[in-house]
Amino acid sequence: MRKYLIIALSIGAIGLTLDLSAQEGEKNESAELARKLANPIASLISVPLQNNLDVGIGDDLGSRNTLNIQPVIPLSLTDNINVITRVILPVISQQGITGSANSEFGLGDAVMSAFISPAESKGGLTWGAGPVLLVPTATHDVLASKKFGLGPTAVALYQSKGFTLGGLINQIWSIAGDANRPNVNMMFFQPFFNYNWKTGAGIGTNLEITRNWDARTTNIWLNPTVSALTAMGNQKIQFAIGPRLNLAAPDGVKAKFGVRAVMVFLFPK
Repeated sequence: MRKYLIIALSIGAIGLTLDLSAQEGEKNESAELARKLANPIASLISVPLQNNLDVGIGDDLGSRNTLNIQPVIPLSLTDNINVITRVILPVISQQGITGSANSEFGLGDAVMSAFISPAESKGGLTWGAGPVLLVPTATHDVLASKKFGLGPTAVALYQSKGFTLGGLINQIWSIAGDANRPNVNMMFFQPFFNYNWKTGAGIGTNLEITRNWDARTTNIWLNPTVSALTAMGNQKIQFAIGPRLNLAAPDGVKAKFGVRAVMVFLFPK
């Protein structure tokens, strides 16, 4: 009897060890996915759906909902160099922005970026640089620049012990398009900070600063978020949510408050 009890306890101990190992393995995978998600140029195929609802805009207290479809696809040029392609395609619905009784809906202009980046970070430091394109995909005149644009973009970040600190910048100049529309001369700067636990849960914040050099206007948003990783079957998904605070805006278009909700579909190799 004693022999069987010892065998049973041994089997139970092995099973517990395997279960704890599996849990630790899942945590390590979640931590690695969260680390890559905090990096805009990580070698990870993902499809973020970022929804921004902003209310109390301008004198008519209008509202705007912008769903940004943002696929990220990494390509390997060599063993040491990757190209990370990112597209931002906005779907916009707004009311009371161009007039108290007016509403507009449609696609906005797409922004396409390609970052050439080392395949491996050194000392936790990652960087990438390349071109950015503005493509006039908008389906409504109010939502359109009607311009093709081109410029440089770059990103740099440092990651260590769950922390990510970095920034992304681009500058776009219009190079073709409707001559009756204003030229595009726009800079976008996004410093960001994240902390992720081993479970994949995280907290973070970023600033989105857009400077229109010709109009001499600046728009600044502060976006703090909390996030978590989960799975639906074999599909890994990240969820994030938080308030949006419009710290600065051109006259007549500042929002009183906003909410950001994000769902990211992950396709790890």
